[in-house]
Amino acid sequence: MAQLILLVALLVLLWALLIRPQRSRQRQQQELISAIEPGDEILTVGGLYGIVQEIDEEDDLVVEIADAVHVRIARRAVAGVVKPDYEEDEGVEDAEDDAPDAAVDEAPADVVDEGSETDSEVFVKDDDPESPAPLERR
Repeated sequence: MAQLILLVALLVLLWALLIRPQRSRQRQQQELISAIEPGDEILTVGGLYGIVQEIDEEDDLVVEIADAVHVRIARRAVAGVVKPDYEEDEGVEDAEDDAPDAAVDEAPADVVDEGSETDSEVFVKDDDPESPAPLERR
């Protein structure tokens, strides 16, 4: 009897952790695909970005991927709808743009760090253009 209870508990856990979230994701994807309208920017499963121009009689999408380049794709080939970036439209600057670039200006122009952050070797550029080795250790 205890084994049966354990088996039922594992099946309920499997349903709660795997099957239910997968069904939810499928439902959301179906809603996204059915809500596509002309003018929406989309991303296909093949990695192409484009703007939906029209929906034809077979319920396929006519998508413009470049100037005067239109392709016809199936709705199920849409991976997602690209949301417009309102921050760029409103002229809001990123916080990174406001920060000074002091970290870039600190290192001299002739010092190049080749390696990971844990690597302590430093290479110095040789100013002689006819030098056989582009970098020399010091």
